[in-house]
Amino acid sequence: MDIGTLIEFRLQGDRRLAVVTRPEGKKHWVVTDDRQQTHTLHPRQITYEIKGNTYKISDLPKFWQAVQPYLDPSSLEVAWELLVEDGESVSVPGLAQILFSDQSPELCYAAYYLLSEDKLYFKQKADHYEPRSATIVADIKHQLTVAEQKQQAEREFFQRINDRLAGQEVIWQESDRPRLEALEKWVLQPETPVKAAQEILAVLDRPNYPDAAWQLLLDLKWWNPNENLFLRRSQIPVQFSPKVLTVAQQCLDSIPDDADADHRLDLTHLKVYTIDDESTEEIDDGLSVEYLSTGRQRLWIHIADPSRLVTPGDELDTEARKRSTTVYLPTGMIPMFPPALATGPMSLRQGHLCAALSFGVILDETGAVQEYEIHPTLIKPTYRLTYEDVDEMLLLGVQGEQEIEAIAAWSKQRELWRRSQGAVSIRLPEAIIKVKDESEVTVELLNDTPSRQLVAEMMILAGEVAGRYGQEHQLPLPFRSQPQPELPSEEELLQLPSGPVRSCALRRCMPRSEMSTSPARHSSLALNTYTQVTSPIRRYTDLLAHFQIKAHLRGAAPPFSLVELQQILQIVTSSAYEATLVERQTNRYWGLEFLRRNSDQVWQALVLRWLREHENLGLILLEDLGLELAMRFNRQVNLGDRLEVQVSHADPRQDVIQFRELVNQGTTVN
Repeated sequence: MDIGTLIEFRLQGDRRLAVVTRPEGKKHWVVTDDRQQTHTLHPRQITYEIKGNTYKISDLPKFWQAVQPYLDPSSLEVAWELLVEDGESVSVPGLAQILFSDQSPELCYAAYYLLSEDKLYFKQKADHYEPRSATIVADIKHQLTVAEQKQQAEREFFQRINDRLAGQEVIWQESDRPRLEALEKWVLQPETPVKAAQEILAVLDRPNYPDAAWQLLLDLKWWNPNENLFLRRSQIPVQFSPKVLTVAQQCLDSIPDDADADHRLDLTHLKVYTIDDESTEEIDDGLSVEYLSTGRQRLWIHIADPSRLVTPGDELDTEARKRSTTVYLPTGMIPMFPPALATGPMSLRQGHLCAALSFGVILDETGAVQEYEIHPTLIKPTYRLTYEDVDEMLLLGVQGEQEIEAIAAWSKQRELWRRSQGAVSIRLPEAIIKVKDESEVTVELLNDTPSRQLVAEMMILAGEVAGRYGQEHQLPLPFRSQPQPELPSEEELLQLPSGPVRSCALRRCMPRSEMSTSPARHSSLALNTYTQVTSPIRRYTDLLAHFQIKAHLRGAAPPFSLVELQQILQIVTSSAYEATLVERQTNRYWGLEFLRRNSDQVWQALVLRWLREHENLGLILLEDLGLELAMRFNRQVNLGDRLEVQVSHADPRQDVIQFRELVNQGTTVN
């Protein structure tokens, strides 16, 4: 090159024009750019040499001013259309001639500038440029359009983010969801960095860690401070798909034919009591007494018959199997069936003609099953009662409702019989936690009242009868059993305070119940065979039992073979365990949140058992609430001691709760 040659080079990606001032060594050149800055360049660093003239540094502004009017990218399309048909390549001067009918240095540089910026119409080969085919240009245009749309969506997303952070209401778009879900994913799986979430935090100049993603979701009000992370981490579906809801509506609009219509036993003449909590909407059991001419009494346990509306393998059955159970959370329930069905035609509604699977049982004088029968039935529930209603009726001996008195008497006899067979009764207070709009958290103590014992005994009785039926007819059913526990000796138990402390010690010894297709003894219930059948709207294994039993009753083959039933149980029990875990975790969270909100309250606590006695760490029972929580004691205490405690620190999200003991009229033991 000659001194005075005008060249282009790039500095950190920035295009610069410069004039060659002198050589440097054998290969390098010293140039001065239009900012009066000096650079030493290797020829490879020079991107374009403007030939035909020599220049002074003072000429650069005038040269650039002459070039600018010709830098219209759309002009390249005209040249491309002229060249693409013949596939002719073109040099920079040739393109200048086509575009501007001139090959002056300024216009040649303008042509080069356009070609070097172009990513659409031409591709460089040596010192020439080939026009891309029409197909490739169309494809690139599509890619550029998609990229631009993506960039536009991203700009709009961050605009909505900033508007929301500024306190404005925004309408989130469907395209925002993947980005917000990336933030959710990092919070739910903090051990695995999520690139998309990190990029969002970086743009917003927020710290690069999961807690920052959590805080952003809160600031955006996408999540609330008490978001149920346990539920979000699970595989439990919260909503029903449109397809399932459509099928449910079709079922409501046109009730399917009843496969058992010809042999349903009409029991509409019986008085039927349904007994539940006031808030219960899925009513799946009712009780009756039939007075026989022989003077004996037949107990009837009527169970809702959702299989009247569901066929094995259909859309509703598949959805229920996937869910496995209704999930009960303080904030509300997640049903196994669409609510319109579960609380409507599937439930035993007062005053309605209802399909049921009814278990008729005659007990002997000891409480053992003497005779039993099972029928698909038609019933008409007479009364919908709460547990409190029944307790009051039993206390007052209400005239005209002798059936309730009879059922209660038989339930007591049943309990005595099971105890004589070795049943283990563990009665510890339970907490019912309810959350209303997240602003109101209540904890109620669930008392073990006569009405609850009555219902429990009748449900256990139905389970024994169902298990017997399956065993006698070699019918594959989901049998529930429990291995024999190794209980403390009578002497050891007597050394413990009676009541919750003793019950807690027994509970620790009880092995988990098991489910299989083979009947086996359930040790704590003291039954040689047992199958849960009383909650088919809320528990899929109960629905399975209904499918099998009803098919056998009508003389048909059971819908599920032994092998099929085993395979289904493996899946369902795993899903049900996950649901139980989410229920426990969520209840604990809201229990801690209740205590955090009531940290000034003094609670009566009972020392239940030691967790690590050498560390003075034990389990206490807050007697007014039915909550069991860990506490580290700062003095010597004994099992069964009663303390007054107050919350000193609670962080539900971190699963932390700490108590301090109050003694001598409010003095704190630290």
